[in-house]
Amino acid sequence: MQVEVDPNEDTEWNDILRAHGIIPERPPSPSQVIDEAIERAREHQELHRLSDKSDSELSALQDEANDSSEDEFIAAYRRKRLQELSQLQVQQQKFGRVFPVSKPEYQKEVTDASNECFVLVHLSLQHNLQSKLLGGLFIRAAEKFGDVKFVDITGARAIEGYPDRNCPTLLVYKDTDVKKQYVTLRLIGGDSMRMEDLEKVLVDVGAVNENDSRLISNKRRKNRDEEDNYDSDDETDRRKSNYADDDDDFDD
Repeated sequence: MQVEVDPNEDTEWNDILRAHGIIPERPPSPSQVIDEAIERAREHQELHRLSDKSDSELSALQDEANDSSEDEFIAAYRRKRLQELSQLQVQQQKFGRVFPVSKPEYQKEVTDASNECFVLVHLSLQHNLQSKLLGGLFIRAAEKFGDVKFVDITGARAIEGYPDRNCPTLLVYKDTDVKKQYVTLRLIGGDSMRMEDLEKVLVDVGAVNENDSRLISNKRRKNRDEEDNYDSDDETDRRKSNYADDDDDFDD
């Protein structure tokens, strides 16, 4: 005899059937869906609030937490942040300098290496003004972004018959392919190319996250924010002082 079962009923028998996969799990109630959406929104808002805080500021927020759940949320975020910073520090120490390579080394040091990281190649030309400029920027960038590999090779050695007029050439490798190519510095600052121009290339190709604190633009933004906060605090102090002076005058 076949017994009809309402899978939406909340009964002990249905629980047994669900445990054995005979009937599907009950769909979440509308109120449960709404509660989960509200919780996700709250967590997203909280993560956004914490994202620009230093570890000392996070520690202070943790001390001021109103309940254990908020305290645990901040503690978990701090652990995750420290783990990410630790991993980034290991990556940043991976290279840290410009690697001169020869033609026989190119496959291993550039093409194959790009499976593990971004590789920037400077096809250089001795005594060329722009090549000297890019070479200097490569040295600075390599020290700053140790998780990116910077390589230098003379253009004619890398590619037989490569024209001097095309030097310097900047190649960006990832996953064995050339993702971006700049023939001379014409499109990235020319004779006036700066570190920020090279950093923009790194961001545009995805080698560096646009929110990376190592970027000059982000350091400047942080300094401006700190100056704005200082000016705001200073203005608040001046207003408090004026209020105090007004109170003194009133007492007189």
